[in-house]
Amino acid sequence: MHIYFDETIEKGNRANLRELQAKKLLDIFHKVYENSQFYNTKWKSAGIKDARLIKSIEDYFKLPLTTKDELVKDQAKNPPFGTNLCVPLRDCIRMHQTSGTTGRPLRILDTSESWEWWLRCWSIVYKGAGVGADDRIYMAFSFGPFIGFWSAYEAAEKIGALVIPGGGLQTRARIEAIVENGATVLVCTPTYALRLAEVAADHDINLVDSSVKRVMCAGEPGANIPATKKRIEDSWGAKCFDHTGMTEVGAIGFECESQPGGIHLIESEFLIEVIDPKTGEPLSEAEKGELVITNLGRYSMPVFRYRTGDLVKLNYAQCECGRIFVRADGGILGRADDMFVVRGINIFPSAVENIIRQYNEVEEFRIEIYKEREMKEIDIKLELNPYVKSPDIASLIAQSIVDELQTKLLLTAKTTIVRYGSLPRFDMKAKRCIICD
Repeated sequence: MHIYFDETIEKGNRANLRELQAKKLLDIFHKVYENSQFYNTKWKSAGIKDARLIKSIEDYFKLPLTTKDELVKDQAKNPPFGTNLCVPLRDCIRMHQTSGTTGRPLRILDTSESWEWWLRCWSIVYKGAGVGADDRIYMAFSFGPFIGFWSAYEAAEKIGALVIPGGGLQTRARIEAIVENGATVLVCTPTYALRLAEVAADHDINLVDSSVKRVMCAGEPGANIPATKKRIEDSWGAKCFDHTGMTEVGAIGFECESQPGGIHLIESEFLIEVIDPKTGEPLSEAEKGELVITNLGRYSMPVFRYRTGDLVKLNYAQCECGRIFVRADGGILGRADDMFVVRGINIFPSAVENIIRQYNEVEEFRIEIYKEREMKEIDIKLELNPYVKSPDIASLIAQSIVDELQTKLLLTAKTTIVRYGSLPRFDMKAKRCIICD
């Protein structure tokens, strides 16, 4: 049985959905035009001298694209919050920031109204995964400036679920809390779901027999990488659900209970586009490209035609779950800035991970790219679990991975077996691809 947040919209028709989007768009656009110095200046420079020039979604595509770099530079020039704040500072109740993994963090402010919108989006995410008031949701993370966990926590309260916080605890203590409190849902990054399973195995704790029925993964790609999803599900004996969102944009998408191999994008709250990441030109519905998003309910610090850097391939066919929201097939396929080129071969880390995760003997890995005689080379450090005792078996695993990378990705790489426990572990965004000087 599927659970919906708003069945009328989610199972309606695309004409009515488009009408809803247009109404929300024009409402927020005119407010932002008048109150955001950042966008007012940007749009006038692009020839939009009067807000009345934008009368429809078709007119909306006349607006220029927005990049994170623009917003970061604006905050650096106008510290601490920049000029994209549409309300008085005294009206703001929340401050969060991006992780800063790709540069300087971007600070984002929310009013009580825009925070309620965040929780609405996350409530849609929960309902899509079949999570409701009867669930006990364990939050396996420490609270900090990252927005996703705060919004996940408070949205869980909104849907009436029992929320169990896991901040400030070591991994072993979190496992014990999950088991002892009968948690039915685990919320964490896909990397940390595997880390919890690793530590549980080290202490002979059988997670498959626990009460956890759903693992909801956020914070990084992974839960829609088939091999990673399978490993999480096998380790926990639970169904794994992917979710995608961004601090500066919102809780964008979710995986429904039908799990058709992708994530629904919440079109009732966002306008969705796909562009060529090199030219910025729009692509047709079936083409893989960069996801561009406008949020339709976050007036305090909005983004219009925002380049996410995420690569997707959209599918507009109605899902088995009955929803008409567009799906990103395969979830987030990678990031435009994550791709690396080795000897003329374009490779995304997610493609490498999908191969490595098929080997249950590999506990952790790291991709190292370096130069040798002016040529780029790749060395994949493999950390095998302690049950692999034989050096011969370890060598066979390493060679098999090398062969698969060559066969499936045309990637020539070498592998190095490293000591168990020597590679870093992550409970937030994992960084497994390292460019060596």
